[in-house]
Amino acid sequence: MDIELFFVFLQKQQDYCKTIRLQQATRLPKSMKTIKDMTFGGERPLFESHNLRMENITISDGESAIKECTNLEADGCKFYGKYPWWHVDGSVIINCYFAPESRSAIWYSYNMTMRNCVIDGPKFFREMKNVELENVTINDADETFWNVENLKLKNVTLHDGTYPFMGCRNIEIDGLVSDSKYVFQYVKHAVIRNAKITTKDSFWETEDITVYDSVLDGEYLGWHSKNLRLVRCHIAGEQPLCYAENLVLEDCTFDPACDRAFEYSTVQATIRGHIENIKNPTSGHIVADSIGSITLNDNVLPPADCKIETRS
Repeated sequence: MDIELFFVFLQKQQDYCKTIRLQQATRLPKSMKTIKDMTFGGERPLFESHNLRMENITISDGESAIKECTNLEADGCKFYGKYPWWHVDGSVIINCYFAPESRSAIWYSYNMTMRNCVIDGPKFFREMKNVELENVTINDADETFWNVENLKLKNVTLHDGTYPFMGCRNIEIDGLVSDSKYVFQYVKHAVIRNAKITTKDSFWETEDITVYDSVLDGEYLGWHSKNLRLVRCHIAGEQPLCYAENLVLEDCTFDPACDRAFEYSTVQATIRGHIENIKNPTSGHIVADSIGSITLNDNVLPPADCKIETRS
């Protein structure tokens, strides 16, 4: 290598290493400034805030109060203005309230923990990564949790609204109560425990989902899903679990109103108690204590070899 080119290369390597060290230094923990008992309004009042703790702060009106920020804590704060928390990396939000006017409040933010909060605004948590919620109530869950990656929920309640969890990936849930419609559409890789879900269509086009010890009450559960596994769940609603691929049920129970279950599905199911109607499963094995009726007709898809039996 030419000596001049060598020194140019060496200088570029040194510059690169310096850039990496500077980037790492900016991520190191720093002492936090605290502000408390204050009200902010207008446009972007806390724009580009870093290493900031907010106590009993009110965001009154305006837009984008907290934006392009890092390393924030909010404790006992109230949010009324629009879009108050965008593009924030690293935050803890506890004991806070988000009013209906704070719609679309938290988008494009990463590494967030929220605890003991009440949210009355719609369209929260969009395009985010590494989000944890505990003891949070969302009273207008319309279009909430869209395209979130690495989402953990514990003891969370969702009311009203449509399509929460649309397109999320890598979800862990322990304790969910939801009456929102059309939950868990296009979700990949989730483990859900101790949920009570009352809804319309749910778990459509999902992939690699396991649900434990939950109540799933709604029409057209799990249509077009892949690798959906339900363990000790109670299922209610019309036409559940159709067009499903590699569907597994372990020790599940069915509401008497369930009918036309498993149509065009490949399924392995152990059912405790009675199931009213099974219709045209494609393949697999279904066993229940009792079965009201079985519909097998010319419309069943090949290989059409599902074994269906009752326990003796």
